[in-house]
Amino acid sequence: MTGRTAPQPDPQSTLAGDIAAFTHDPLGHVLYAYPWGEGVLAGETGPRQWQRAVLEAIGTHLADPATRWHPCRIARASGHGIGKSALIGMVVKWALDTCEDARIIITANTESQLLTKTSPEISKWSRLSVTADWFTPTATALVSTQKGHERGWRADLVTWSTNNTEAFAGLHNKGKRIVLIFDEASGIDAKVWEVALGALTDEQTEIIFLAFGNPTQGTGTFRTLFGRHRSLWNTAQIDSRTVEGTNKAYLDELVDTYGLDSDIVKVRVLGQFPSASSMQFIDRASVAAARARLPGGALGTDPVIFGVDCARFGDDHSTLAIRCGRDARTRPWQRWHQRDSMTLAGDIALAAARWKPDAIFVDAGNIGAGVVDRLRQLGVENVFEVWFGNNRVREAQWIGGTRIRVANKRAEMWTNMRHWLESGCIPDHQGLEDDLTGPEYGFDADQAVRLEEKKHMKGRGLASPDDADALACTFAEPVMPRTVPGWLDPARYPENRRAEEEDLYRDIR
Repeated sequence: MTGRTAPQPDPQSTLAGDIAAFTHDPLGHVLYAYPWGEGVLAGETGPRQWQRAVLEAIGTHLADPATRWHPCRIARASGHGIGKSALIGMVVKWALDTCEDARIIITANTESQLLTKTSPEISKWSRLSVTADWFTPTATALVSTQKGHERGWRADLVTWSTNNTEAFAGLHNKGKRIVLIFDEASGIDAKVWEVALGALTDEQTEIIFLAFGNPTQGTGTFRTLFGRHRSLWNTAQIDSRTVEGTNKAYLDELVDTYGLDSDIVKVRVLGQFPSASSMQFIDRASVAAARARLPGGALGTDPVIFGVDCARFGDDHSTLAIRCGRDARTRPWQRWHQRDSMTLAGDIALAAARWKPDAIFVDAGNIGAGVVDRLRQLGVENVFEVWFGNNRVREAQWIGGTRIRVANKRAEMWTNMRHWLESGCIPDHQGLEDDLTGPEYGFDADQAVRLEEKKHMKGRGLASPDDADALACTFAEPVMPRTVPGWLDPARYPENRRAEEEDLYRDIR
C-alpha cells in the first residue's frame, strides 16, 4: 500500500496567520517581525523601553472593547537621539501589516525633516521586516503590493501648508484603521492640527494619533497636549540621558556647558518645554525646591486652611488644597472632574469633618458661590468666599519681605504664595508645578502687579491653573493661630495702663 504525502503548509499563509495574531499587539509584532540581534540590529534585543511603553499603550487601548473605537492619542516630548523616527517606522509597519486597507498619514515640522529623516526610517524598518514584500517603499509612501489595494492600503508622507490642508481633512477610513503621525510636532502649525483633529471622526474605526518631538516652543498646539488638553492625551516627557543607546557623553557636555536650567538643555536633553518668558511670575526652581522640601517646621499653633478652586464642566477641574503653616503636603489634596456644586460641597464637608480646618476659602466664581451656600447649609463652620477679580489695589509680600502693590485679589494671593514657596513644601506633582509656573505677569497703569488672565494662558496652550489657584486661596486672608499665648490674648489685655503695668509679667511668673 503506497502512502500519500501530507500537503505542506504554504509559508505565506503561515506568515499571514502569525501576523494576524498581532492585530492589537504592536509590541508582539515588533518582536516577531524583525531580526533582533542580527545585521544592523546586532546587539539589540528589541525596542527601547520608552518605545515599548508606547507600543504597549496602543495595544492596551485597542485590545479593550471599551476604548477601541475611541481615538488613541499619545504624545511624547523628549530630548535628542531617543529613537522617535525608528518608533514611527515600527508603528507604520505594524499598522499596515495587521489591518487590511489601513490608511496612514505622516507629516513633520519641515519638508526636510520628513524626507531626510522620517522617510528613510520608515523605509528601513519596512525592508528589515519579515513582511518586507507586502509593501513597496518610495520617497513619500509605503504602498501595498496586493493588486487592487494600491490606493487604499498605504502610508503617505505629506508636507503641510496652512493654505493646503486637504490631505488631513480627507483622512477617513470608516470601519478600518486610521493612523496620523506628527513628527517634530512642536513646529507644526495650529491650523494643521485643527483640521487633522476634525477629520478623525469616523465611528467604529481604530484611530491612532501620535505626536512626537523636541519641545522647542513654549506655546502652540503641541504644548497644549501637556497642558490644557493633558486629560485627552497619554503624555510623557523623556530625558534623553535615561534612554538606552543615546550619546551620554554629548548630553552631559550640554548640561556641563549650559546648565540644567538653560533652555538648550531643557529642550535638547530633558524633554522639557522652554521657559515661557522673563515675565514668568513664579520660577520653576522655586517650585522644584518646594516639591523636594520635606514637611517639617510646622507649629502646633499653625491653623489648618482649606483652599478650594471650583470648576464644573470642560477641561478644568475642582481642587481642594490643604495647608498648615509651611506644610501643604501632609494632608492629601482632592481633585474632582465634572462635579456639580452639591456633590463638591458634600465632599468638602466630609474633608472638613476629618481635618477640622480653621478656615475654608472658596473661589466664589463659576459654581463657587453655590458651594459656599451649600457648605453653610450643611453647618460647616469658617467658610469664606473669595472674589479673585476684586480690583481694589492692595499690598502683598514679595521676595525678602518687601511689600509691593498688587492690582486685585488674585494677584495678592499669588504674590503671598510666591513668597511662601521660599520655605514651604508642596505635593510632588507635575501638574501642580506646571500650574504654578504657568502664569506671566505685568504692571497696570498704577504700577501694581497684575497676573496673566486664564483665558490668555489657554491661548498660549496652558491649562487653567486650578491646583495653583486652590493653594493661592489658602492665602486669601490671615488666619489666627489655633492657640494664642496668654501675653497675646486680647481677652487678657488690661483695661487701663496702670493694670497693664502691674500685670506685665504675669505669664512668666
